[in-house]
Order: sequence, then structure tokens, then C-alpha cells
Amino acid sequence: MDLQAIQNFDLNRIDRQFVVNPHPTLAALREHDPMHVNPDGSIYLTRHADVLATYRHKDMLSDKKVEFGRKFGDGPLLTHHTTSLIFNDPPYHTVVRKLLAAAFTPRKLEEMDSLIREIVDGLLDRMADMGTLDFIAEFASALPTEIISVMLGIPRAHRHKLRGYSVAILGALDPVVSAENLAKGNAAVTEFSALLSDLIALRRANPGQAQQGQVLDGLIFGEIDGRRLSDIELVQNCIFLLNAGHETTASTVGNGLAVLLDNPDQHRLLMNDPDLIVSAVEEILRLQSPLQIGNRLAKTDIDLPSGKIAAGTYIHTSIAGANRDPAVFVAPDTVDITRQPNRHLAFITGIHVCLGATLARMEARMALGRLVARFPQIRANGGFELLGLARFRGHRKMPVAV
Repeated sequence: MDLQAIQNFDLNRIDRQFVVNPHPTLAALREHDPMHVNPDGSIYLTRHADVLATYRHKDMLSDKKVEFGRKFGDGPLLTHHTTSLIFNDPPYHTVVRKLLAAAFTPRKLEEMDSLIREIVDGLLDRMADMGTLDFIAEFASALPTEIISVMLGIPRAHRHKLRGYSVAILGALDPVVSAENLAKGNAAVTEFSALLSDLIALRRANPGQAQQGQVLDGLIFGEIDGRRLSDIELVQNCIFLLNAGHETTASTVGNGLAVLLDNPDQHRLLMNDPDLIVSAVEEILRLQSPLQIGNRLAKTDIDLPSGKIAAGTYIHTSIAGANRDPAVFVAPDTVDITRQPNRHLAFITGIHVCLGATLARMEARMALGRLVARFPQIRANGGFELLGLARFRGHRKMPVAV
């Protein structure tokens, strides 16, 4: 990529080539233009030090009401993305995060361990019976669908809809979104909101009957300093839990298998030493982060390692670029499931560090670890299809044979 092309790069006009493989462009930006200014005045950060400092800085805002108002217009997507935890700042963020944290206490996670194992083994049994299958639909997506459904008490009849909802809602966050995909995102928020409203009404009418792993009662009746979630906050933050808990895990598991199949030496290493699953999952998260691009708004003039950012500047953080920064990672494009330390930013950091990161790691470790042990000969059975999103990295289809 020549210097002229680097200077002319516009994150708001990316093409399919960038979506499929952003890393040559990110490497060029990281080396020659680490604080790249897009034509709209926003800044795209690609160095680990700058992205890390951005997430840790107290004067970086997550509120996107103005930006999302321009992007979405008035409607369900705007309501969702301006009410959910991730795109808000203290004090609202502090209160809601404390309430949602009830879903991820050590006791709740301990409850989830046996449930995850049971679901994983059931899905592996089904894969064995099928022989050939779409790994995303039958395993990578099915696992978090079952888990988040249990957590929110979603009836089995509706569970097949969840990944479609998640992809449509998250897809609307891409830098470039078609009118068709905006319409799909709005429809997904509307449909899922109606389903959740019915579930919340049912739980309110029947308190104290939650099953193992369920957290909806805690969200409905929990309070911090007398503050409870309103109905709209409940619904929109349950959608957030779906999106955060579902797509991250589905993409990590799918990306993980793809990485192992593309690197047979690392696949064999993991089969020969199952204890490497912990560092293997971290390397997969680094190489193919489910979240590729984040955003912040500078509240004040801010000094970053690569330079100054003026107050009011809208910032795009390249998690994908940061996670392959040679200043932090030796041979950053090489897969090394023994890599230590591994200071990737897949789950961000600071006050917005991923609330469900521990659960996502539990799911990925158990899923990939038990998959590799159960099916040592698993192989591709056709071409893999990416989601086709710039902000989120994952697969839509992965035909395999076991």
C-alpha cells in the first residue's frame, strides 16, 4: 500500500477486500499513519499503545447519541444502541453495569460450568450423528444460543431466531451500512423487544421461579441504591446481553476452528497437549478478534502516545490493528498457541471491559477443547463464508466433516 493510498484511506468507504483481509491496510496505517484522519474528521487508531490509552482514559466518552442519531434516524436501532450499557457513560453506565453484573458473579459462573459442559457434549453428540454439517449453525452459534436462552429464560421455540437478531443489530454498527441492513436491524430490535417484554411480564407475575443459570429475575428485581432498571432499560440491556454473549462466543469458536484448520501444526500441538487450550483461546482472540473496531469520543484535548486528539473528535479504535502490533507481539501474524504473555485487547479494557469476558472464555475453552479431543480428524468440507462485516469478525457458514 503506497503512501498516497494510505493518505486517501477512508474507513467510511471500505470495500469487500478490506473486510475479508484488513491486515495489510492496518499494517501500513500502523507504520506510516497511526492516527489516520478520515475525510469526515474522525480518527482511526491502529497502534496498541494508542488504543490501550484510549480505552483507559477517563475523558473518553462512549455515548453515541449524536453520532447514532445521524446514522440511524429515530427508530428501534437508535433506542437500543443509546440505552444499552455499552454506549453509555457514568453515572448511568455505573448503575446498569452493577445490575447486570449479577449475571456474572462467581456463583452464577460456577452454576454455568456444568451447564456449558452438558450443552457442549450434547452438540458434539449431534455432530457425530450428522457426519457433515455447517459448524456455525450446528455448534458455534448453537452453543451461546442455548446458554443465553437459559440465562434469559427464552423458550426453545424462539431460540432459532437469536443469531439472526444478533447479526442484524450488530451489523448496523458497521462503518458502511445499506438501507436494507438498517431495515433488518430495526426489525430485529422490534421483534426481540416484543419477545423480551412478554418474558419480563411473565417473570414479574411469577417471581422466585427461576431455573438454574437464569438471571432475568435478578435484572428485573435487582436494585442499586434504590435504583431499578426501567422497562425500556430492561429490554434493551437484555438485547445487549444477547449480542455481547452470543456473537462473541459464536465468532470465537468459529474463528478458532478456522485458525486450527489453517495451521495443522498448532492443531496437532493442542491435540497432544490439551492444557494449552487456555493460551490457545487467547491467541485466537488476538488473531481474529470478534470485535474488530471500537469507538470513543474525546471529551477534552487528549494526549496519546502517537499525538494529540482535540476535544470533540470521534475516534475509531482498531482492535484488529492493535492486536497485531509488532511493538507488542513478536511475529504478530504468526499463530502461536503457546504465546505468553498475550496482551491482546479483544475484550477491550478500562470501565467498558467486556462484562461477560470470563463466561465467553469458559465457553470457548470448553467448546474448542472438547471439540478437538472428540474429533481429531475434523476437516473443511467446502468453502467457509465470512459474515462480511468490518466491525465484527466471524463466519456465516463453515461446512465441515467430522
